[in-house]
Amino acid sequence: MVRGVGTRVLEVDDRPSTLGALRASGWQSRTIKDEIRENAVARIRAGEDLFPGVMGYEDTVVPQLEHAVLAGHDVVLLGERGQAKTRIIRSLTNLLDEWMPIVAGSEINDDPFEPISKYAKDLVAEHGDDTEIGWVHREDRFGEKLATPDTSIADLIGEVDPIKVAEGRYLSDELTLHYGLVPRTNRGVFAINELPDLAERIQVGLLNVLEERDVQVRGYKVRLPVDVMLVASANPEDYTNRGRMITPLKDRFGAQIRTHYPLEVSTEIEIADQEARIPDDGLDTLIPDYMKELIANFSHVARGSSHVNQRSGVSVRLTVSNLETLVAAATRRALRLGDDQVVPRVSDLDALIASTAGKIEIESLDEDRDGEVIDHLFRTAILTTFKERVSPEGVRQVVDAFESDMMVSAGDDVPAADYVELLASEPSFAGPVAELLGDVDSPAAIASAMEFILEGLHLSKRLNKDAIGTRSSYRGRG
Repeated sequence: MVRGVGTRVLEVDDRPSTLGALRASGWQSRTIKDEIRENAVARIRAGEDLFPGVMGYEDTVVPQLEHAVLAGHDVVLLGERGQAKTRIIRSLTNLLDEWMPIVAGSEINDDPFEPISKYAKDLVAEHGDDTEIGWVHREDRFGEKLATPDTSIADLIGEVDPIKVAEGRYLSDELTLHYGLVPRTNRGVFAINELPDLAERIQVGLLNVLEERDVQVRGYKVRLPVDVMLVASANPEDYTNRGRMITPLKDRFGAQIRTHYPLEVSTEIEIADQEARIPDDGLDTLIPDYMKELIANFSHVARGSSHVNQRSGVSVRLTVSNLETLVAAATRRALRLGDDQVVPRVSDLDALIASTAGKIEIESLDEDRDGEVIDHLFRTAILTTFKERVSPEGVRQVVDAFESDMMVSAGDDVPAADYVELLASEPSFAGPVAELLGDVDSPAAIASAMEFILEGLHLSKRLNKDAIGTRSSYRGRG
């Protein structure tokens, strides 16, 4: 659809192809911020989410973002890694009109009614109402640059194009310019990720973009009044130490919004469910809720641990990667054992060392303790989940059964059928298994629940555990 005047909407097939036809259609120019604001107003009035897919910010970050959008502000998002800053920035394109008219062939999305480049001005002056119109989709109105120390003014603003000079044009000719990313995102949203990593002298080049709303190209008496919404992201640690945002640039951003990690475990689980890539390859895969909760609890425990560098942060990507790895480990085990269903168990958690080690920074003088710290965090997460999921009354009979010299072996080499036999011979497990699984009664699910119960009882100091390799034996404490 093509946005027109008021509620007038043009069908895609009816898009005007000339300047005269565009004028006759009633289409009117708007600044990028007015366009975003009007579309945001319509979506808020209709009760729609402005930032779909962004979870956990409904009462904190999203209201601030809505304020910034309605106020027409440029925004800097400040937060640790893995806090959906990039997702938020990219979702701003949803607030743009689906299609936007430009002077056909323009490199900087010239407004047909108010062209700013020499190319477009000359074209309109020559052809008038017969000037050809092109249409740009909202997805092509987003520009992005990862700030790096080697980023130059030419990258962002522009520079002389030696090829155009070689073609015979004079250096004073504006047509010799090669436009940078900011002008090429004219009438769109431009994002700079990790802004403090941008050299201070390059940050100066953005001052005019944010205040005077133009860019000046070195060596030319040309000012391009570009129309962009500028959005930046920054890590708090970089923001104050490794790099910094110069004060005049900070002053020009209308809003600085602090993001955060999910405050609730349930939100972390929702995000992991949304983002995790679980293969749909014909295998019957079941991920019990308590295993998802265990994975999410691990990230929350890590965020509160003195052994983990909190300045670096514990990204939500850790939860997503751990969930994917857990399913992969369960799949490998099920295939090797010949189980009919893939259901993660506690014994599969050893595989998560690989997906965890690179995503958290351990605060330890002894590098060899990294594995111990991660193992301790997982034990804490298991115990936390066990206490939330299994009632003390439900496992009392299980503990009593172990007092009669019962011993149970568990591990990734134990088939699901062995756990089903244990459940049949020792009915004391029936209650807590039902608490965890509800109506699910597949052998693989029962095996997962049994291992979780055994490990939970051990960590709550109600059972002893002897571990040899991947095999564990649980026995009473008497």
